[in-house]
Amino acid sequence: MTTTYDVGETLDLRGTPCPINFVRTKLKLERMSPGALLEVWLDRGEPIEQVPDSLAMEGYLIEEIAPKAEFFALKVRRPEAS
Repeated sequence: MTTTYDVGETLDLRGTPCPINFVRTKLKLERMSPGALLEVWLDRGEPIEQVPDSLAMEGYLIEEIAPKAEFFALKVRRPEAS
């Protein structure tokens, strides 16, 4: 079974150092509608190791982390308003 994702927007943060990539991702998610899905392109190493965990601690939902040729595609969802 293949999971499909309806990505609302893509944020290319390749070449962006930590913690700036986390801050930019969080700011982008805060401007998106509740339930919206964002795909974030992150470099290997510290960015992909730190950003998903930091977002999860903030309450965002990590849907998928997919390795690509030169980067990782992180799919993160803004939670529905409660």
